[in-house]
Amino acid sequence: MVRATVFWLAAALLLGGCASSAPGNRVELGSKDDQIIDRHMENVRRLTFDGDNGEAYFSGDGKKLIFQSNRPGYACDKIWTMDIDGRNKRMVSPNRGAHTCAFFFPGGMRVVFASTKHLPGECPPKPETPAGARYVWPLYPYDIYKANADGSELVRITTNPLYDAEPVVSPDGKQIVFGSQREGDFDIYIMNADGSNVRRLTDRVGYDGGPWFSPDGARIVWRAWYPQYETEKKQWKDCMEKNYILSFPLSLWVMDADGSNKRLILNNGATNFAPSWHPDGNRIVFASNMDDWRADIKEYGHNFELYLINLDGKGLERITYNKTFDSFPMFSPDGNKLVWASNRDPKKPRQTDIYIADWVR
Repeated sequence: MVRATVFWLAAALLLGGCASSAPGNRVELGSKDDQIIDRHMENVRRLTFDGDNGEAYFSGDGKKLIFQSNRPGYACDKIWTMDIDGRNKRMVSPNRGAHTCAFFFPGGMRVVFASTKHLPGECPPKPETPAGARYVWPLYPYDIYKANADGSELVRITTNPLYDAEPVVSPDGKQIVFGSQREGDFDIYIMNADGSNVRRLTDRVGYDGGPWFSPDGARIVWRAWYPQYETEKKQWKDCMEKNYILSFPLSLWVMDADGSNKRLILNNGATNFAPSWHPDGNRIVFASNMDDWRADIKEYGHNFELYLINLDGKGLERITYNKTFDSFPMFSPDGNKLVWASNRDPKKPRQTDIYIADWVR
């Protein structure tokens, strides 16, 4: 999981569209060239209207969403919950500090998220980043917290001077998988729900992040980039020392929940991002810039769309056809709805909002 607000550069005016004969939603934005086509989705609804909003994830019963927002009046991202129709928005994180990567425990009575509440100051200072970088993801020194779904009884469950974030709870509520910089590299770890028994699941030099449990809890999907050349290794070392990540190409991987049986799903040179599972446990939904309309043969651009792919790497299918950012997809537990974040409103071209749609099987 990455903070939605860092993707403001992905925003662009909707300058064109692609045709599709598959069932789905078609939005007219002024001319036939200003169309958004969402395959397999109908009844698309926008749920947020203020500020930047991202990483909206369903509760186990599919009735609630938890998300992050830096809406006006707040200096940095906070964690909120709302009903799936956008009503009853409620801030559940502390008002001080930056917050990201929230998730419900089974039953919906408890939540988990990353926070800098333990640090002094209203918001953490941004780390030093290279001049001219097109996209930089700051690695704030988050720790992971649990709380009741209303934000009460907040408990810090990791203590690490570097980045601990991206927590996702196992379907039985007993384990939390997360991304961490705690051993000098960026790897995936798993721990008991109370923060005990932390185990490292990845150990290759490079980026391993965005882990997500399968519906049965037996497997984990994640995104990765491993430097091969000396220039890449030097660049990665600099990233870890200065606490940021650049826009590397990201491949998709799956492993068993104990870290064994790692296997590559997709490696196409693009930035494949924010993977999560279809409820059938056999497909992955994710975002990618593989079809960026501004991309040339040397470099992919900022436009991310949604895709589905089978666990064997076959059956790749594009879901959204838009001229701007679509990412952070998650299916409802019953598979009847899809929620995601998008910059598709031409009146808010540099802001991200949460959308939900009915899924056409």
